[in-house]
Amino acid sequence: MTASFEPAPIIVTALIGRQDQAFFDAERAAYFPPERNQLAAHLTMFHHLPPSLAPELRQRLVAETHGMSRPRARIADVISLGRGVAYRIDCDELVAIRARLATAFVGMLTPQDAGGWRAHVTVQNKVQPMVAKELLAKLRAGFRPRPVAIVGLAAYWYRGGPWEMLSKHLFSA
Repeated sequence: MTASFEPAPIIVTALIGRQDQAFFDAERAAYFPPERNQLAAHLTMFHHLPPSLAPELRQRLVAETHGMSRPRARIADVISLGRGVAYRIDCDELVAIRARLATAFVGMLTPQDAGGWRAHVTVQNKVQPMVAKELLAKLRAGFRPRPVAIVGLAAYWYRGGPWEMLSKHLFSA
């Protein structure tokens, strides 16, 4: 972990199980523009929380995971992002967790985080719309919904490059 004390925005994600993470990472490696692919595949819940929320966020993430069972989730569809493609994730428990956190931090959220949330894992982004449309058709052709393991929640500092771990919280029931 980098020992940087500069304030930075916080990103919150759901942590994906090892086997599913490998699947998403392979898809991302195959389809994401290599020069832009600096991160592992991820399921972002909040894109930009103020750094001042770090202590309270940690407490809330512990409360949401400690003694709690893993949420039931599934890869429900392949969706268009216009200039990219993602897998839509359906998970009522994650929706509820995100709603509780959004309510706790109301007034401190960016417009992107205050708006509606569409849980997804991006496997292609920032390509020409026709390229994205072709991949969407390809992935949809063989797609079947299936379960996906959500094993925890994590918070990261965003300092412009790869993310720096702030805290990691596994579902522990």
